[in-house]
This record gives sequence, structure tokens and C-alpha cells, in this order.
Amino acid sequence: MTKVKEAYYNLKGDKVIWFIVLLLGLFSILAVYSATGLAAFKTRGGDTEYYLFRQAIFVFAGFGLTYMCSRLHYMKYSNLAPLLLVITIPLLIYTICFGTTVNDANRWITIPFLNATFQTSDFAKLVLIVFVARSLAIKQEFIKDFNSAFLPIIIPIAIICGLIAPDDLSTAGLLFLTCLLMMFIGRVSLKYVGMLVIVGVVLFSFLIVLGNFFPEAVRLETWVSRINEWLYDADGGFHIEQSKIAIASGEYFGVGPGNSFQRNYLPNPFSDSIYAIICEEYGLLGGLFVMFLYLWLLIRCMRIVTRSPRTFGSILAIGLCLNIVIQAFANIAVSVNLVPATGLTLPLVSMGGTSILFTCITFGIILSVSKFVENPSMRQLELEEIAEDESDN
Repeated sequence: MTKVKEAYYNLKGDKVIWFIVLLLGLFSILAVYSATGLAAFKTRGGDTEYYLFRQAIFVFAGFGLTYMCSRLHYMKYSNLAPLLLVITIPLLIYTICFGTTVNDANRWITIPFLNATFQTSDFAKLVLIVFVARSLAIKQEFIKDFNSAFLPIIIPIAIICGLIAPDDLSTAGLLFLTCLLMMFIGRVSLKYVGMLVIVGVVLFSFLIVLGNFFPEAVRLETWVSRINEWLYDADGGFHIEQSKIAIASGEYFGVGPGNSFQRNYLPNPFSDSIYAIICEEYGLLGGLFVMFLYLWLLIRCMRIVTRSPRTFGSILAIGLCLNIVIQAFANIAVSVNLVPATGLTLPLVSMGGTSILFTCITFGIILSVSKFVENPSMRQLELEEIAEDESDN
């Protein structure tokens, strides 16, 4: 017990966020193990432990990345952002041209020799949010200026989101919304924020036109079918109908871990539909508890924003947090037919490889910012560094 306490006190950053990461990871291992039962019989000859160990390896590897990223000073990410942005753009272009197609979507590249796939949009999301936070922080003194502040920020947003959108509109839309909210929080003029919305509408319209002429390049048919299904099908289509059955079957306390019946009918019960499986097995209380964890994360990150000594740290933490929380509630909203199907997973809970690792890196960066808020001595050191920088300038 003494070693456990010692490890607890040695963790840097917000202890509540560490607790949230741990609980989400635990939910992930349990839910994925249960949801992959049918997949194990179809693809692994009934070896249900395969997916359990696979998910556990990714989750614990993610915890390791969270710890390492939390130890690194968050200003290091600001310094790396321009270089990583330069790498991201050709990486996304390569994915469009030579990427690996999975489930009719060209979002992955295959890593040579390892025979493993890597979803480049996960990397691009993280890099763009860090870059936008850096740009907003640097340009605070002239944030209302169009040429000096707004234009250098909006161009990378338009390029990155535009490259992601043809094969992954939901991720591009989520990233665009996150950047929009970051600019609002970063005191960008409202008329410029409105212009950013117009840019988004123009880009989306261009993709629709492009999809009519080049259907193999833009998944326009998928977008239209999902919207039509949501608007005109009373039950929301087969996917949503089975999701509703799963949620209703769970009632208040659920059917118990591993006892899901709808996992045999739900499409992708271990990724897109995992929230319905959680509600079926753990009931309404379990579903509300998962929602509460994401809301709790948002509340803790808002606390970081109000107390962070640097503008970059506060905008970075809230930007990364919003990306996770909005994605989580978008996934939940699909399960109860509030929005059309998006294909967005439940962060750190759904089965995944790169998505889990990059979500954990995101948590690590948030924790890196939080340690300068929670630790009085580190906060004082940060304030002294800021004072020295201002005196030098």
C-alpha cells in the first residue's frame, strides 16, 4: 500500500485527470473484450482472449505514453508544432494517393515491415490543435488583425481539414469545430470566426461538387445515405435500431459484463457502437457514468484554463480536451439517434490502435499543462520564467 501511495504522489499533473484516464482505460478493456466475441469466432477461430490482450497492450502502452508526455514541458510541443505541421501535410496527401483502404475508407497507411496500419488523421488532429494554440498565443497582442493573425491560422486549418474530409468527413468536421472554438476562446474577432465558418461551408460545397464528378475520391454517396437514413427512417436504420434495443435491454443496472446479446447484431460493436454495449451490460447507470467521466474531464480542463500561467497552455489544454469531449458526445449521440451516423469512436474506450495511442498522448499533454497549475512550486517557477521573458523583451 505504501508503494501505491508513493506512485500516486509521484504522478505529475491533475490527479483527477489521471483517475479519469485510468477508468476509461478499464472500461475499454472490459467493453472491448465483451464486444469482440462474435468477431473472435469469425476471424480468430473462437480465440476471444486475442482481442482482450490486444486491447490491454494498446491501453497500457497508451498509459506509458501519457506518463512520458506528461513529464515533458508543454512548451516543447509548441516548439515542435511548425515542423510537425510540415510533416503532416505530405503525410495526408500520401494517404489520399497511396493509403490502405479499410471498410471502404482510405484513411490508413501501412507501416513497412511491421504490417501495421496507421491512421494519419489521428496524428493530424493533434498537430493542428497544438499549432493553432501556439499561433493564438503568439499573436495575442495583434489578435484582431486579419493579415497578421487570422490568415496565418486559417490557412493551415483549411488545408488539414480539406485533406482529411474526402474520406473522413466526421473527423474533419470535429477538428474544424475544435479549431473554431479555440479561436473564439483565443479572442479572435467574431467577424473573423464567422469568416472561418464561411470557409468551412465553401470547402464542404466544393467536396460535394467534387464527389459528383469523382465518386471514388469523395465518399459523397455514404454521406447522403447516412443523412437520408437519419431523416427519413423512423427507426434510424438497422444500426441505430439495434443500438436502441441494446440500450433498452440494459435498463437501469444492465445485464452484466460479458452478457451482451446485441453484440451479435450491432455493426462494429467494439468501435462505433461500443456505447450501446456499455449501456446494455452496465445499464443506464453505467452509461451515465461514462458520460460523467467526459464531463468531469471538461470541468477539470476548464479549471486549467482559468489557472494556467501561460496563454499557450490554457488554449492547448482546452483545445485538446474539447476534441476528446465533443467526439465522445458525438459517438453517444449517434447511439441514441440524435445525429446521423458519423463513424467517430468513443475516445480511449473503443477498440483501436493509433486512436488509443494518440488519445493517450493527448491526455499526457493536458497533464503536462496541469502540473504547472496543481504544483505550487512549479507554478511559481513558471511565473518567474514568464517574468524573465517579459523583462528580456
